[in-house]
Amino acid sequence: MTLLAKLRCITVDVTGTLLAYKGELGDYYCMAAKSVGLPCPDYKRVHEGFKLAYSNTAKKHPCFGHSDKMPNIVWWKTCVRDSFLRAGYDYNEDTFEKVFKPMYAMFGSSAPYTIFPDSQPFLRWARKNGLKVGIVSNAKYRYQDVILPALGLNQGTEWDFGVFSGLEGVEKPNPKIYEIALEKAGNVVPEEALHIGDSMRQDYLPATSVGMHALLLDRFKTPDANNWRQSGAPVLDDLVAAQEWLTFGNRTC
Repeated sequence: MTLLAKLRCITVDVTGTLLAYKGELGDYYCMAAKSVGLPCPDYKRVHEGFKLAYSNTAKKHPCFGHSDKMPNIVWWKTCVRDSFLRAGYDYNEDTFEKVFKPMYAMFGSSAPYTIFPDSQPFLRWARKNGLKVGIVSNAKYRYQDVILPALGLNQGTEWDFGVFSGLEGVEKPNPKIYEIALEKAGNVVPEEALHIGDSMRQDYLPATSVGMHALLLDRFKTPDANNWRQSGAPVLDDLVAAQEWLTFGNRTC
């Protein structure tokens, strides 16, 4: 019997699994700065500054400020402001507002993202095979209400339910986010569910810790993939391979 025959639900990560960012983070910081007549910030400094700022903001205000009842725009304004400061750019309040507004609008649209060509076909194939399809993402309402639909991934045709950290108050790698997904799928037992993602820490380990099946995608040929395989995790190139693996390549007794 194949794994597919045993499943009732598939959950899928978003960024790195269904879609990716276009270009580099520095491109968007540069465009925003130049739009108000400022020099283009240094890409490397911005990238490193953002990583630290994002981590710090997420630690202080988890789940995009869910427990603090912090508006989404305030959370991102705090993060972006800190990113610029860590990169060495201390804009006054008026200048920062002019830089931030177009950035926030840009990332609230589908413009910075590109959907992988196998994403929509795979999700539709899974639903056609009678599976509940869920989105599990460390994101807030803009993915659910704006970005995914704008990219052609709609609730009701490509996916059935979503679990978004900023709305649920729990985020990956907390295993509870996967328990919430199982409940939303109709109280599916973990052994009848599969999660697909691109992170060992945020996707594979917490999903399997609650008893779900899981597999990882290595779309960008990350060096970490070798370690993932050595640890026993199934690692595939894309969702085309995942469909074949589910249908033919994972036969069990």
